Amino acid sequence: MEFYYRLHKFCQLESRKWLIFVGAVAIAHLLFQPLLFPYGYAVRTLLPTARDPVFDESRMIGTGQSSIKSGVARNALAVDASSELKIGLFAQNETKSDGAGDVSHVSEVKGHGGDTENGLASEEVNLDDDTAELAVDRDVVDDDDDEDDVRLENIVDGNEVTQEKDSVLELPSEAKKGLPPVQDVTSKTSEAPAALSQAVPPTTGASHLKESGASSIGPAVVKGAFTTSRNNSAGVSNPVKKKIKAEMPPTSITTFDEMNQLLARNHRSSRAMRPRWSSERDREILDARWQIENAPAVVNDPDLYAPLFRNVSQFKRSYELMEHTLKVYIYKDGKKPIFHLPIMKGLYASEGWFMKLMQGSKQFVVKDPRKAHLFYMPFSSRMLEYTLYVRNSHNRTNLRQHLKEYSEKIAAKYPFWNRTGGADHFLVACHDWAPYETRHHMEHCIKALCNADVTVGFKLGRDVSLPETYVRAARNPLRDLGGKPPSQRNILAFYAGGMHGYLRPILVKQWKDKDPNMKIFGPMPAGVASKMNYIQHMKRSKYCICPKGYEVNSPRVVEAIFYECVPVIISDNFIPPLFEVFNWKAFSIILPEKDIPNLKEILVSIPAKRYMDLQLGVRKVQRHFLWHGRPLKYDLFHMTLHSIWYNRVYQIKPR
Repeated sequence: MEFYYRLHKFCQLESRKWLIFVGAVAIAHLLFQPLLFPYGYAVRTLLPTARDPVFDESRMIGTGQSSIKSGVARNALAVDASSELKIGLFAQNETKSDGAGDVSHVSEVKGHGGDTENGLASEEVNLDDDTAELAVDRDVVDDDDDEDDVRLENIVDGNEVTQEKDSVLELPSEAKKGLPPVQDVTSKTSEAPAALSQAVPPTTGASHLKESGASSIGPAVVKGAFTTSRNNSAGVSNPVKKKIKAEMPPTSITTFDEMNQLLARNHRSSRAMRPRWSSERDREILDARWQIENAPAVVNDPDLYAPLFRNVSQFKRSYELMEHTLKVYIYKDGKKPIFHLPIMKGLYASEGWFMKLMQGSKQFVVKDPRKAHLFYMPFSSRMLEYTLYVRNSHNRTNLRQHLKEYSEKIAAKYPFWNRTGGADHFLVACHDWAPYETRHHMEHCIKALCNADVTVGFKLGRDVSLPETYVRAARNPLRDLGGKPPSQRNILAFYAGGMHGYLRPILVKQWKDKDPNMKIFGPMPAGVASKMNYIQHMKRSKYCICPKGYEVNSPRVVEAIFYECVPVIISDNFIPPLFEVFNWKAFSIILPEKDIPNLKEILVSIPAKRYMDLQLGVRKVQRHFLWHGRPLKYDLFHMTLHSIWYNRVYQIKPR
């Protein structure tokens, strides 16, 4: 009996020990679990109402660190990092859509310094080296989509900064390819339709969103820099077949003359909100408008070539008033890399250069918002897509939501937004998704957009068509500037690029290998020689064909001016850059898309005198489309800011 009593007591003691041990292990597991699971507590998933932790929006702070010691320097984005944040991010080949997705891979190749090995550039890159990059714009494509990682470089005032250990960003597949996010990108129609009136058949593939997975939750985030807000709809979707809008001709067309009439009407009758209370700044703008409308006549101004402008006298007076009057307040809100971190190189360089130069301007920027006429929201539409787009989600709602929350924050924190409904606020964005991302919540702001489609939300007279500039070298944005004189331009017309959208296949099918004077090609092969061949063709051509891609805008327009080639713009509903200021007929040819079959006939019929006038106009207007490290009078920074100022002058309503 005593034996059984002792055995029972011993078992109770051992049970207590095991219970204590198991309890200690359970407590330790719960305490240390957040360190083991990047998405939070796994125990919550055992509850029937628990939210799928993969899509928990509250814990998307990137924690990944990479010890990669030799970054792949293909297609590197040059990023200006003027603060302590140093991003050595990795991404897929830098791509840009010519609309919803005209792809470009800006590939870097071996430089002259001999610091490359096996096709990979070393981390030490001297920006002074004459490094060659394949794509002169988004359409001269290197179709090597197998490269997984490409470094996002830092350039601080022209100097590259790299780190061995940084967070890793993976460029989303849809963003890489630049394709419309609601479509399957695996099967695009490659053949041109028989006629422009024929719609291209929809893609045959079905879009499936991944049900799980950490593998599809998009890029990791720079630790402590920002928190992503991912798509709530990133679950399983049914297969969808839908016609891609960019693969079909527009249902309505606004002619160039109708655009001019619309601009004049919108300047006469503003639809902007009347300020809730009066301001001394408003009175200064109203006075500026009176002075612009009563500007003294300008005759033979040595700094301005009159035929380039709609009204050179009013432009000169408006520009002078901008220089002496305009003050801009830049919001400090918003975290890098989406805000305050400009990209200085590549296809999105326009928004980056403007941001950099605006932030560094002592002439226009004020620290006291009460002294400001305009308020700048400094975000990068490229970095917004790069950091927040959820790969394979086919959904950009979270990008728009991020900007919505930002605008709501500044509206709640400051009184200035609510005074005008945002009418005296402006943004500068070059990504093709920017019109969608800024819809509704930023609807009354002045938007400077590269994707300037008059039928898709762009408001003539308020918004600004931003020139899309391709910058190859952040330290020297003027590299390769200029071209042959008119007498040495022996090519009638030139085009080379990707077959994106419905229009370019028609152009190539109509003219490729059909006429020795019409140098019309598809994508050019990869390599330095091909890139230089592309540039030399533009420098030697009389006319450079600038057809639309998936969207209306293309960097070729400014590129043609850069190489002193007369641009031939073929893009229905496209509003040419800085439209409110320039007379585009003085230095370009604008043709409707239906005239492609008659392209040579139209160009040959232009009299020699008319061509010489156009060529002179291109050379004269060139200075207005150039970026400089230190802004110059009438350069692209000042011209962009002036158009924003000018449209505000004509949109303001007195209290």
